[in-house]
Amino acid sequence: MAETIFAVSSGAAPAAIGVIRISGPQAGLALQTLAGRDFQPRRASVAKLADDSGKVLDEALVLWFPGPRTATGEDLAELHCHGGRAVLSAVQEALNSIDGLAPAEPGEFTRRAFANGRIDLAESEGLADLLSAETELQRAAAMANASGQLSGQVERWRAELLRLSAQIEAALDFSDEDDVSELPDGFTWNIEALANELGEWLARPKSEKLGEGYRVVLAGPPNSGKSTLFNALIESEAAITSPIAGTTRDVIERSVSIEGIPFLFVDTAGLRDESSDEIEGIGIDRAKTELQRADTVLWLGAEGEGPKQSLEIDARIDESTHKSKTTSFASVSAHTGVGVMQLKRSLIKVAQASFPKPGEAALNARQHHLLTEARDALEGARSELDLLLVGEELRRARVSVDRLIGRTTTEDMLDALFGRFCIGK
Repeated sequence: MAETIFAVSSGAAPAAIGVIRISGPQAGLALQTLAGRDFQPRRASVAKLADDSGKVLDEALVLWFPGPRTATGEDLAELHCHGGRAVLSAVQEALNSIDGLAPAEPGEFTRRAFANGRIDLAESEGLADLLSAETELQRAAAMANASGQLSGQVERWRAELLRLSAQIEAALDFSDEDDVSELPDGFTWNIEALANELGEWLARPKSEKLGEGYRVVLAGPPNSGKSTLFNALIESEAAITSPIAGTTRDVIERSVSIEGIPFLFVDTAGLRDESSDEIEGIGIDRAKTELQRADTVLWLGAEGEGPKQSLEIDARIDESTHKSKTTSFASVSAHTGVGVMQLKRSLIKVAQASFPKPGEAALNARQHHLLTEARDALEGARSELDLLLVGEELRRARVSVDRLIGRTTTEDMLDALFGRFCIGK
């Protein structure tokens, strides 16, 4: 018999209400022990909760959900208590004294939902992303996965793979022993269409970009205004600014959300060919490394001298000695604020192409890898003439899509995923 688990599933105490969730075969017994009576399923009831000595711990709203039609697929109960630390601690202590009950591990409720078939692996990953979402784009993409958008698509791919495999099996069963190489009518076209559809999903931006943010590196020679513009973009005095060349010695990073789009702005040391200062030289090397990692480089130096594909920024337009660039992505004065908002809006347009569209499911690195395996197997099936080898490639594709939604998986991977959840989820 599975152990019955419990945990506080609401926010940190103190709060107006603290919700304690109980899941497992002894959930009904836990309610009987604390409240002394049975409860009607799926109806809220008020009850006094007491420990084994009869001392009243709290008056709470009690909800009883008999399995398997519950969030975890097991018997489930919720105690909506007053949200003080002492109240929640006393109720949990009383629960812990009941035989067969134990505190939940991080993510254990969601793991049981997965194990009992209430959600699949892709939905679990979406839920984990939803809990950690900090921007609207992250929330929308995570919600699409958590609500089964990707899972539904994977099931359709799997059904098509099974149909194609059945065609191959039928061809093998009914072909003459001397000739088993003839593909069914329309097979090549159908397998190509499926491979192309997987390729379209693989071309979408990955979900990790939503968490990392669009990486914008500010670069240019010393004293070109990088740090001042950096501070203006993040609206904070994170970088030290000074008219003295070489003030910035190291890489400074700040994550910000602009109109729901996550950005990671990076300020770097001024780039020049030689420096007698050893520390500044290290900073220059790190700045060059950042240029390779950037999604976009804002170049504040002389026009045409920045890295390939960098965006020319016409900076310090408020200064009397300023010389305008012939073409620029933006003209700004970080000191007065002129042009900074327009620069932000322009960066949003550039960054949006790197993110999933609002409400569109996005693949994470694990899902992308497995879908790549499936697409490669389909490409292999297209190039084979031997029906036995075609069938094997289709089997490989099915294994990959099964792993994508958790039909086959490993305990280590599950431990890593559900370890991302908080206790009580």
